[in-house]
Amino acid sequence: MISSYVGENAEFERQYLSGELEVELTPQGTLAERIRAGGAGVPAFFTPTGYGTLIQEGGSPIKYNKDGSIAIASEEREVREFNGRHYIMEKAITGDFALIKAWKADKAGNIIFRKTARNFNQPMCKAAKTTIVE
Repeated sequence: MISSYVGENAEFERQYLSGELEVELTPQGTLAERIRAGGAGVPAFFTPTGYGTLIQEGGSPIKYNKDGSIAIASEEREVREFNGRHYIMEKAITGDFALIKAWKADKAGNIIFRKTARNFNQPMCKAAKTTIVE
């Protein structure tokens, strides 16, 4: 699972810490851009967000072993400098399915988003092979 914030869900926390769930945490804006890039066919992009942090350095726990040791750690990100500023490379995200909510839809598959429903819904439609609309 790739997520920016998982909240205070006790079951999620239990599954992650017991090694039942793989979780890659990423900043909210970076997550949105990774999805947008995937939908646009862009394989990767550079962002200053995360430079100089554990995201850039790698080693952040993605999955734990049952004994609490790290089974899978995040990879180190490629770093480039543009105009004196450092950036890290992030890879695009695509998916097989997107489950989204729309305000209105027609039989041809056209959908309208209302208010905050435009957040991740539109880029997810483009980044997924199949979109299921509620």
